Amino acid sequence: MKSSFIPAHVPKRCKNGTLKPSPHLKAFSIVFFLFICQLVTTQVYAQGKQVSGTVIDQTKEPVIGATIKVKGLTTGVATDVNGKFSITVPDDKAVLVISSIGYTTKEVPVGAQTTLNISLAEQSKSLNEVVVIGYGSQKKGEITSATGHADTSDFRQSGSRNALDLIQGKIAGLQISRNGGSNPNSGVGIQLRGVVTLKGSASPLIVIDGIPGGNLDLLQQDDIESIDVLKDGSGAAIYGTSANAGVILITTKKAKEGPAQFNYSTYFRREYLAKRPDFLTASEFRDKINSGELDATDKGYSSDFFNDLVNKNNLSQNHNLSLQGGSNKTNYRASINYRDLQGFAKQNDRSEYTIRLSVNQKGLDDRLTAQINLATNYNNANLLGGGGWEEQLTKNPTYSNFNDDGSYYFETTSTNQLARLNQEKYKRQQQTSSADGKLELEIIPGLKGSIFTSYQRNSYIDAIYRDVNGEFSTENEIYKNGGYAERVTSLTQNFAIEPTINYNKTFGAHTIAGVLGYSYRYNQNEGFSANNYGFLNDLFEDNNLGAGSQILAGKAGISSFKNDDKLIAFFGRVNYTYNDKYMAQFILRREGSSRFGANHKWGYFPAASAGWTISKEDFMKNLTFVNNLKLRVGYGITGNSGFDNYASLVTLGTGGIYLYPDGEYRETYGPNSNPNPNLRYEKKQELNIGADFTLFNNRISGSLDVFKRTTKDLLDTYTTPQPPYVRETIYANVGTISSKGIELAVSFAAIKKQDFRWNMDLTASTTKNTLDSYSDDIFKVEFRRFGDIGGAGDLQQAITTYEGGPLGQFWGKRFAGFTDDGKWLFYNRNGEKVRNDQINNSQDRSVTDLAPIGNAIPKYYASWTNTFNYKGFDLRIFLRGKFDYDILNTTAISYGNKYASKTNLLRTAFTKYSQIQDTFMYSDYYLENGSFVKIDEITFGYTFKLKTKFIRNMRAYVTGQNLATFTKYSGNDPDFITDSGTGPGVDSRGPYPSTRSFLLGLTVGF
Repeated sequence: MKSSFIPAHVPKRCKNGTLKPSPHLKAFSIVFFLFICQLVTTQVYAQGKQVSGTVIDQTKEPVIGATIKVKGLTTGVATDVNGKFSITVPDDKAVLVISSIGYTTKEVPVGAQTTLNISLAEQSKSLNEVVVIGYGSQKKGEITSATGHADTSDFRQSGSRNALDLIQGKIAGLQISRNGGSNPNSGVGIQLRGVVTLKGSASPLIVIDGIPGGNLDLLQQDDIESIDVLKDGSGAAIYGTSANAGVILITTKKAKEGPAQFNYSTYFRREYLAKRPDFLTASEFRDKINSGELDATDKGYSSDFFNDLVNKNNLSQNHNLSLQGGSNKTNYRASINYRDLQGFAKQNDRSEYTIRLSVNQKGLDDRLTAQINLATNYNNANLLGGGGWEEQLTKNPTYSNFNDDGSYYFETTSTNQLARLNQEKYKRQQQTSSADGKLELEIIPGLKGSIFTSYQRNSYIDAIYRDVNGEFSTENEIYKNGGYAERVTSLTQNFAIEPTINYNKTFGAHTIAGVLGYSYRYNQNEGFSANNYGFLNDLFEDNNLGAGSQILAGKAGISSFKNDDKLIAFFGRVNYTYNDKYMAQFILRREGSSRFGANHKWGYFPAASAGWTISKEDFMKNLTFVNNLKLRVGYGITGNSGFDNYASLVTLGTGGIYLYPDGEYRETYGPNSNPNPNLRYEKKQELNIGADFTLFNNRISGSLDVFKRTTKDLLDTYTTPQPPYVRETIYANVGTISSKGIELAVSFAAIKKQDFRWNMDLTASTTKNTLDSYSDDIFKVEFRRFGDIGGAGDLQQAITTYEGGPLGQFWGKRFAGFTDDGKWLFYNRNGEKVRNDQINNSQDRSVTDLAPIGNAIPKYYASWTNTFNYKGFDLRIFLRGKFDYDILNTTAISYGNKYASKTNLLRTAFTKYSQIQDTFMYSDYYLENGSFVKIDEITFGYTFKLKTKFIRNMRAYVTGQNLATFTKYSGNDPDFITDSGTGPGVDSRGPYPSTRSFLLGLTVGF
């Protein structure tokens, strides 16, 4: 039974989850209030003529943040998100100078006009990319921190299961992995710039349209406009303790002014087996028995248990319809999506509907803007299938899934997975919704106030049932030959409110932009589960738990929980630009959380960065091949509060039911955790030095970043003495971890002809992680072990990380050969060959015979995209690779040993591993080079030019994914093996099969 945890003691400074501000915070609040009052009451009186207008580019898209000045004066303004501006000029003789990074500067005489429509010619597309930076946006050419950006032109086209699938391999330094393969109910692993924590939140903060902690289930690929990544602390500090692992900001498509439009997109996809583990067939297994090489029983059948789990008729489909339009006062965008994802495995699917609505409204002479976004997703997931592959592969293939009478065959050494899929149920009904709204008021030109609020709700019901005649029901020890039912519910709610003041003004060559804000977040999580045994029939399944027979017997289960947390922050950012050449950014955030201990409720997160567009200096004029070169340097501090609620407090738990002196049985309670009033956030300090460049008439563009980051006050569980502590462990801040690396992103327009274009995009990165310390004056731990090997033989963990040593380092025995009778030989610390029983397995490095034997973390990541366009045809070829690392082949350990294993075996057990006549063993004998290059995606499409007013555009395309993998690794697909976190590089013995998919898609606009 699960325990329900409640705080036994709440410190005065954190009573009922509320935060008591410090005197410094009160002073900060007063200054903040007075500053807002001063800004609001400011009035501007000017003489002259008022001129307004819009600045657009050559594609008629608004130019955001363009500077408009009166020639000869210091007066200046900047365009808003719609490219609009309003400026006062002295008279009709005034000339406006319009400039923006990445565009050619333009001068426009005012004359008698009061409204101007101005078009700027583009110099460099990459400099004009608008990057979302958190509580605002900037052009790429203005940014002083390390960022990554991808939009619809960069997204992958193989049908995303998760929104982040769209940018896998597209942003340098961001590793997105799918350890669940093509399983439609699996998520993605995300890691940015290496490991930043051992026990805290290791994934970047997801922000969707300004909603912190956004739920990716609400996103469908056709609704996403762009994805931006804040890589370093100088940019991410504005999100404080949520941003230690970086920030990913996702912007969905919004309402726009224009005529009514409809867009429809669809695809159909089929999965095929790409690689199957190389086990013996029934015929080969029988031959090995007859030859005496296998000690097993031939049951006379020829079964392919692996193939029995395959959904051979899988066909996934996606349909998305959107409509948009409206005036400059009111506009809208709405979309509805249906998606049916069929897994390669049986009983492994997911069908869902997503509805999204965005509405913009302007008023008060266009000074007030209101925006409302609503989204909801309903999905039904079948979670029963997708596993059991190891058991099916290793089962004696001369057995059958059925008895001679047609009933299912059961035996106690393995599970009949085919029977399980037909005699059990595990389904999830889930609804995820979000609503957010923003009101923005232009107080005076250049000064805006806004308030943003959001609400997210995620709930699901899990329904689990196992038939009366199923294998579980006939073999369990609680109640045999009776059905089993379970019901699980979960509800998560997230509230946020963030008022801000934004300022943007140009004074001659000087531009100042800033934001001041307040953030309040409240999160609540609760759940319930119950189960029962002894159902006499399968009529009710999980819909009548009371129909089971084990409630009165005390063998049914019930549990529930509820917890919450609160976060409050004040933040500010100032951006300064001089002459579009020198740039600086300053950030400060003060944040408090109910999760922190009583002595560390609040923290400061400062950051500073600067940029220098050196290509605009006179001494660079002769370097004509350099179109733009900007140098950047940034430093920032972020935190990590991603740990359990109430971790700093004493919590109570149940201790069991006992007989009291009065003859009654009652539950007992006691403390199940030690309090830690000094518990605080992990703190990361990061230095980033980078450069952005465009060269050779804008044919080559890209960025280069070098970083060093150190995370202090690492959170982990440490052993405590009793007394004075009431429990044996405590959650504390002790260690330090660091990483350093290099990232490169390059785009090259190789050929630019009227009818033919060839563009290349390259990303590459390398990172090194070190556990600098893991002890302090109170807690002493010299090493940590990670990477469970599992399987037979109790081989424990493969990776040992010592203080001062690198993460992801395999420690183990060094293979030295075999004795004449096939027994293991290993090298001891003196280089001598000895038997296994003579090896010193101590973790003390001064005496042990164990040694570093491999590296589980890829040293290099790279991707290469080639895009070809010829008239209406387009072709994209996308390759990815990971290099210079090792993988532990656990399948070979368990099933390449014909001496110790009595199951079905790998074919290599009789070739490569045929000498082994000894027990299971972990050593460098089973480490293999994991490097690979993959042709990950090829898309071929055609855009039709239809001479009809009813269809604006139409494109058909076909995509192949995971087409070929070039590697020396003999195990499972190395791309699906964990390469992030603290325990990477250990292959699974029964992963979801690697599949190759083919997709046919169509997009139509009308």
